[in-house]
Amino acid sequence: MTRFRRPDIGRFVRRQPVAALAFAGLSAIVLLALLAPLISPYDPLASDVPHALLPPDRLHWFGTDELGRDVFSRILAAARLDLSIAVSAVAISLVAGVTVGCFCGYQGGWLDRVTGRIVDVLTAFPLFVMAMALVAVLGNSIANLIYATAIINFPFYIRIARSEVAARRNLGWVEAAHVSGTSPTRVVLMFLLPNILPTIVVQASLNLGWAILNAAGLSFLGLGIPVPTPEWGVMVANGAHFMSSGRWWLVVFPGGMLMVTILCFNLLGDGLRDLLDPRTRS
Repeated sequence: MTRFRRPDIGRFVRRQPVAALAFAGLSAIVLLALLAPLISPYDPLASDVPHALLPPDRLHWFGTDELGRDVFSRILAAARLDLSIAVSAVAISLVAGVTVGCFCGYQGGWLDRVTGRIVDVLTAFPLFVMAMALVAVLGNSIANLIYATAIINFPFYIRIARSEVAARRNLGWVEAAHVSGTSPTRVVLMFLLPNILPTIVVQASLNLGWAILNAAGLSFLGLGIPVPTPEWGVMVANGAHFMSSGRWWLVVFPGGMLMVTILCFNLLGDGLRDLLDPRTRS
């Protein structure tokens, strides 16, 4: 029986320096997002048209946009929003997907087969197109964007939990728990779920990056966060109109934050996979 043990942080830094650097970068981004209302030098929604489209300087570190709004302040506010959307969507899909997947994988039978076919259909459909359709039907709002992102991530957790539990349900320690009178719910929650947590944690770290990219992509297409709310995808979409006139900062800074955040989540996921995999422990 494999037990989920607390990671050794020192070992993680020594063996996964790139992932440790990604974790440090994410920690800095999260801290900036949490402190955004306190450290933003300007109101991210306040217009100052006489100072529109100013390049980066000592007063506006990342310049200003077409309405004179401070780009740095808007990026901080957008980080808070994008991370909130990603965490909320992944949390919903993780809890629902793991619950369904664990019980289907443990019980087997017709319910497991039907669930498997439904997941196959959902994953065969282009997920970003599905998210576009959901947001178009439900309407542009933060809540609907969270629900759409959660729905397209939902099949991943069902599939992972279902396969991991199905591979363990006939092992000796699971049979012993069942024979001793332990209820199926307790067997799943107390014995099987802790053993699949490493895989779930890795998938969640990757899905967080995908969720941010999905939210930014929908907003870039005009299907996500409505203007003038600060959001990285919206900022890139608006700034793209001014790239031909040399206003590069309107795209480079929000696009760079988006790229760095997603890259950090992906690198952290790779490092966690190696750290939490029992086969790599010595």
